[in-house]
Amino acid sequence: MPEIIETTLYRLDELSDDAKDKARAWYREGAFDYDWFEFVYDDFERVSEILGLRLKTRAVRLYGGGVRHKPCIWFQGFWSQGDGACFETFYSYRKEAPRRIREHAPQDTELYRIADALQAIQQRNFYQLHAEASHSGHYYHEYCMSISAERDSATWQDMTADAEDTVLEAMRDLARWLYRQLEIEYEHQTSDAVVDESIEAMDYTFTASGRRFG
Repeated sequence: MPEIIETTLYRLDELSDDAKDKARAWYREGAFDYDWFEFVYDDFERVSEILGLRLKTRAVRLYGGGVRHKPCIWFQGFWSQGDGACFETFYSYRKEAPRRIREHAPQDTELYRIADALQAIQQRNFYQLHAEASHSGHYYHEYCMSISAERDSATWQDMTADAEDTVLEAMRDLARWLYRQLEIEYEHQTSDAVVDESIEAMDYTFTASGRRFG
């Protein structure tokens, strides 16, 4: 025989502190089944273009049957050993990269340092260096990038002794920078303030213990 059970429901701001924490934990468990990192990726593509990187792309099938070409960028995070970010790219000299990166990110000293390092090594090699970075292995961090550099000299002049190491470290530093941007964005999206705002906007209701109702 059917029974009628009455339950008192609460909005987030009506719950106790412990119940609020439980409600937030429920929301966080399922809140990131979308590409929350796309804004960070978009900015990284712009930064890459300024520095002279041409990110490789991979074909991704769409639900409608079409194909979309996405940049070869990967990450895993944020609390385990081996977490990080990496990418696949071609690199060559880009004129005025240090000035342009300062215009794009006026307060990001780490990007300045990377741009200046690439500019300096290119200058010592008459702006003839080019490089390629590819992902290898089963993890996604800066040390999973296989990076090689060459000098395109018409007179077969070899690159300076420090050229390949400098380019390699610049690419790895850029991967570290990307990972930090992803971490910052994730911390923002999972903060209590943003989670509370999202829960309230969706008008979710909970039991007194903080369990989602329905």
